[in-house]
Amino acid sequence: MTDIAVHTATLALVGDRSPNVASHTRIPLLLDALARRDRLVLDAYWIPSEDAEAPDAVRGFDAVWVLPGSPYRSEAGVLAAVRTAREEGIPFLGTCGGFQHALLEFARNACGLTEVAHAENDPGAKDPLIEPLACSLVGHEAPVAVEPGTLAHAVIGADRTVERYVCAYGPSRHLDTLRAHGMRFSGHDLEGQVRVAELPDHPFFLATLFQPELHGDGSRPHPIVRALGRAAVAHASAARPTA
Repeated sequence: MTDIAVHTATLALVGDRSPNVASHTRIPLLLDALARRDRLVLDAYWIPSEDAEAPDAVRGFDAVWVLPGSPYRSEAGVLAAVRTAREEGIPFLGTCGGFQHALLEFARNACGLTEVAHAENDPGAKDPLIEPLACSLVGHEAPVAVEPGTLAHAVIGADRTVERYVCAYGPSRHLDTLRAHGMRFSGHDLEGQVRVAELPDHPFFLATLFQPELHGDGSRPHPIVRALGRAAVAHASAARPTA
């Protein structure tokens, strides 16, 4: 078997694919670059949010990436995909809307905060976990401070990074409860607002409010995207060891 074949894994891209979402149009470039530069061949399948409601929608994949593009057509489908990846140890990346829904899923299903909501999906919610940001980050670049000793720091390789956003919503409350149940907030803006979250007890679970898929021109994938590729390949190797 060739070296390329050994480095092949399956990737579920969860979201409502659209040519109008910049991060979606970047995916083919990033997959090509991972294969060419890193010899990480990811066999990717788009899973619309409604299809993600099926119990086995992402089960059996080597990685799950919940992409931007909220509001999703099915919040329930996105949350189901996050939960499967979290509970079954499937490498997971959530960016922008994926970050928001990763926190929402964890709050509801791991912390017992069953009434928390996303204000974009439920503007009248009494207990929004995700609310409009005081200052919209749509189209902005901003610094992120990365906490040493975390997965995010190991992946990014620096205490500070500048990242691109297309986002108007973020976490607002119950963060201490999420921390108490095992979520770690490993990246913050310069005012201390959460921008990166991870689960230390998971093989690879990382979520960012910024969009690493928009890094550069797509020919050199962001370290976070490369790390997801490596985690997917490691998962594939463990699940389907070579003879």
